[in-house]
Amino acid sequence: MPQKLLERFLRYVQIDTTSDPDSTTYPSTAKQWDLLRLLASELREIGADVTLNAHGYVIAEVPASVGCEDVPVVALLAHADTAPDFSGTDVKPIVHRNYQGGALRLPDATDQVIDPADTRYADLLTAVGKDVVTASGKTLLGADDKAGVAILVTLVARLLTGPAPAHGRIRICITPDEEVGRGVEHLDLDELGAVVAYTIDGGAVGRISWETFSADGAVVTIRGVATHPGDARRYGMVNAVHLAGKLLAFLPRETASPEATDARQGFIHPLRISGNAAECSVHLILRDHDNALLAGKGAALRAICGALEAAHPGARIECAVTQQYRNMGYWLRDNMLAVELLREACEGAGVVPVDDPVRGGTDGSRLTERGLPTPNIFTGGHNAHGPLEWVAVQDMQAVVEVLLILLGKWVERGSEFGGYRSQAN
Repeated sequence: MPQKLLERFLRYVQIDTTSDPDSTTYPSTAKQWDLLRLLASELREIGADVTLNAHGYVIAEVPASVGCEDVPVVALLAHADTAPDFSGTDVKPIVHRNYQGGALRLPDATDQVIDPADTRYADLLTAVGKDVVTASGKTLLGADDKAGVAILVTLVARLLTGPAPAHGRIRICITPDEEVGRGVEHLDLDELGAVVAYTIDGGAVGRISWETFSADGAVVTIRGVATHPGDARRYGMVNAVHLAGKLLAFLPRETASPEATDARQGFIHPLRISGNAAECSVHLILRDHDNALLAGKGAALRAICGALEAAHPGARIECAVTQQYRNMGYWLRDNMLAVELLREACEGAGVVPVDDPVRGGTDGSRLTERGLPTPNIFTGGHNAHGPLEWVAVQDMQAVVEVLLILLGKWVERGSEFGGYRSQAN
């Protein structure tokens, strides 16, 4: 078993780094600095040239092998924070060595069971014979993305201290706040200095992602007619809360909600409602892999708002749709070398690559849109953001091997990379 990789992972997951979507600071929580500073120190001890800047980005450099100085600079990224969806405080990792099948009952909450007999958790059977790490039942594990972090630190150690293939200049970047959508908000691409990148933040072994959702946000503001409720009929009250309920009822819940869709199907998802009878706001997100279909969802929402307003004289309904991010596939399709080399690296490591369009966004979505093509690579993690999260140590080690081969592929074929052109809108 890759003991050093396991030791790093266990050390990292026990440091609480939960991010906060409501914070105005960066990083969003001070406790993320605990891990970021530790990582900077560990990478320096290994021998990397490391900076930890004021925004919390740990950037480490591995110099090019002799004769590989002209190979395109590759950046590898992972994030240090964990999701605020479930507790990341006082994580107690458990190593289930040589897992032999059957259910894993977590000791601190016996109702929390990872049972491969349940089809939702059947992937656990891929870990038979491996060393599986879980939390104890009351917290998430944090493999998303501390598995990615441990993989990258282990990779740096291998590149600098052990036998490794020839490679170009490598830039390692550990970011805060990915889970609250702000992971690369302050990342200076000139400082990063790469021409291609990969995030190590995916799921099951072999899953590679070069497509994400395209995303818009929408705010519907409903202004009714306010009166004293005792005189509501006389003065023509129009209750904004009632209209918000009608708006939700008109949404295509059976065909285009998150709970009714999967694979490449998009959705309209109401997130929250606030307000009163006089004025009410509904916040929604719109998602689709296809920009034209996404635009159609925005048009459908506006049409619903228009019809609702027309049916209720006196009401005023505004629908504001704003762009959030775009499917990075719109850029990457123009030059698939970064993805092709990743597929070849998987095959070279004995891993079957599987394209896995993300039903969400990644830091790579924003980096690609900003000019740095950034597909996503698996970590081996499963069931992220909850108490049933798990990862097999041998699967994390497989990622290290894939990355070593990938860096060698860039030496062999990097001269073919000529950048890409934007095709998104």
